[in-house]
Amino acid sequence: MKILVTGAKGMVGTSLCHNLRNILEGKNRTRPNIKIDEIYEYDIDSSKEDLDKYCQDCDFVFNLAGVNRPKTPEEFMEGNFGFASLLLNTLKKHNNKCPIMLSSSIQATLIGRYDGEYGRSKLAGEKLFFDYAKEVGSAVYIYRFPNLMGHSRPNYNSAVSTFCNAIANDLEYHISDPNAEVELLYIDDLVEGMFDLLEGKENRCEFEGLTPVEKEDGRYCYIPITHKVTLGRIIELLLSFKDQPLSLMMPKMPKGSFEKKLFSLYLSYLPKEKFIYAFKSNVDERGSFTELVHTLDCGQISVNISKPGITKGNHWHNSKWEQFIVVSGHALIQERNITTGEFVEFEVSGGKIEAVYMIPGWSHNIINLSKTENLVTIMTCNEIFDKDHPDTFFEVVK
Repeated sequence: MKILVTGAKGMVGTSLCHNLRNILEGKNRTRPNIKIDEIYEYDIDSSKEDLDKYCQDCDFVFNLAGVNRPKTPEEFMEGNFGFASLLLNTLKKHNNKCPIMLSSSIQATLIGRYDGEYGRSKLAGEKLFFDYAKEVGSAVYIYRFPNLMGHSRPNYNSAVSTFCNAIANDLEYHISDPNAEVELLYIDDLVEGMFDLLEGKENRCEFEGLTPVEKEDGRYCYIPITHKVTLGRIIELLLSFKDQPLSLMMPKMPKGSFEKKLFSLYLSYLPKEKFIYAFKSNVDERGSFTELVHTLDCGQISVNISKPGITKGNHWHNSKWEQFIVVSGHALIQERNITTGEFVEFEVSGGKIEAVYMIPGWSHNIINLSKTENLVTIMTCNEIFDKDHPDTFFEVVK
């Protein structure tokens, strides 16, 4: 299959082309039913000769080209309707009846209640494609996208990108109504929806104001995964992301959650000097202890470095439990039940990565058996250390 992507340098086009190329080059094997031979990328700096060649040869078209922020209102119709006419006429010139996807907007749904040139131009483009489908018999797939969320130019057409860029780069920003709710479609979910389309698994939907005939033909497509969130919540999350290197607190980010996607987007706006940050280490003559990550529901992760011959620990906890994972060096871990006196020990090393539980009610320690090398241990704990309620009581194991 040879695929033409118009608007290939825009936010959606860039991501779609990168991911189509992953399939073409065999890097993405999650879509074995999609066979791609070539990707034609068309954008504003391409020539009419390029468009002519691509339209003659392509087997599928993603029409993402459009205008969001024109200098004059008239440019909406020229960019969103005019280019569509050129594209369809070029396909007709070569009698190419390949399927076409059109990127439209939910703002087209509001025409009649909201007088907007952008929505009018999108609605006109939709009609043009539907008429084309009837005339030549091509399959046409029209997606009315909500607000899109991906790496795009800030201060342009995405409030989320503007907020991410401002907060990541310590710039001023303005939020008019923190309670205003927006529906957001994340770029990765959009791309997966386009893959579904190529596999013939697109989702169909209805919109307000459709005629009975339009409802029957299920003429509109949609991406099933979107997120409704207030502007205030977006700002709250972004500020917590910005504070994370200092607080160490990693917000909850379940699989598929808005929080997970927003954090990824936020990171893409970080200036290069913020790619790296330092930790606060507690250092003494025995070595060091450094907290790495705090979580809201799973405690913390730390790294402990013990100098040669050093023993650390010799304490027990009521409810707190830990895991010791030696990643470098040679250690002996000892544990003793403070009630029964039962004793156990484990010799571990970085040559075989193993986790050892520190059980509540068992005093425990870790001994660096090497006389020359530091011992490096990753330690997980089910709660964040609280100096006012440490649940840690000194008692020598042996």
